[in-house]
Amino acid sequence: VEWIYPSEYDGYLTVSLDPKDLAKKLDGMDMLPTAVYVTSPDYLGHTLDIKGIGEVCHERGVLLLVDNAHGAYLKFLTPSRHPIDLGADMCCDSAHKTLKALTGAGYLHVSYTLEDEIAALVKPAMALFGSTSPSYLILASLDRLNDYLSCGYRFDLQRFVELLDDLKRRLTSHGYSLYGDEPLKITILAKDYGYLGTDLGRALSDRGIEYEFADPDYLTLMLTPDITDSELKSLYSALISVERRDKICSGITELSIPVRAFSMRDAMLKPSELVRVENALGRVLSELSVGCPPAVPILVYGEVIDSSAILRFKYYGIDEVRVIKG
Repeated sequence: VEWIYPSEYDGYLTVSLDPKDLAKKLDGMDMLPTAVYVTSPDYLGHTLDIKGIGEVCHERGVLLLVDNAHGAYLKFLTPSRHPIDLGADMCCDSAHKTLKALTGAGYLHVSYTLEDEIAALVKPAMALFGSTSPSYLILASLDRLNDYLSCGYRFDLQRFVELLDDLKRRLTSHGYSLYGDEPLKITILAKDYGYLGTDLGRALSDRGIEYEFADPDYLTLMLTPDITDSELKSLYSALISVERRDKICSGITELSIPVRAFSMRDAMLKPSELVRVENALGRVLSELSVGCPPAVPILVYGEVIDSSAILRFKYYGIDEVRVIKG
């Protein structure tokens, strides 16, 4: 496993991957990987150029695997924006995040273009790593979901996306800066409006609107076609009722590329202790600490905690970390 870091840092946490950067990275490797694994959409609603990334991978005989947890509904857009339709070889979807299934329900999609000998390995691999006691409640919820998807969902989705696009345009005209291009998410760059994302989230909660996620930079709302027109109007009214303030220009410094002291496995298995973040300089992380799953972790197991990592931990309200003893 090798990480691909972005060539430019935009001051925010979302990492994009340009197909040209990927091609350069792959062409510079002594041995090509079996697969490139990406997340699209991410938690904030940013999507990658899956078609372009897929073309780069396939030109070099590399598989493209996509974590599409938040994008199961993308199949039902017109035209489809689902990763499989854009060139991914395999793709996992969460059926419970943006569709009506019980928590834990999901899909693993295998492209019909995948070589037969590779596709034949999928079921044995799932049998190896999956449970021998599946939840039939979850399976039944997936069966029930089929009726929901086949009874006008595509048309309901198209209508709602058009309404949501109009809402986003009106919010932008009101002074909000929005981020990402995923149709069913509204992600606000809160500091541009004069608030921390957490403060803006509390303002919405006080007005009866529950949000999906908030941190110092972002406020993210996840919406569904089951939201009524009146509820959408209430959301707009709640957002524009928040008084705009001067832009907050302070942010967080760029995170330096970390130094690895131990493998992830060794770091997880070694004796550890919990310490205050301010006392962790030079120590080796033994347990992940992230602002929210599925975020990119500040550090991973076995990496050395430097001053830039400590600043990030504090920025996201992480006061303690678990480190290797000694």
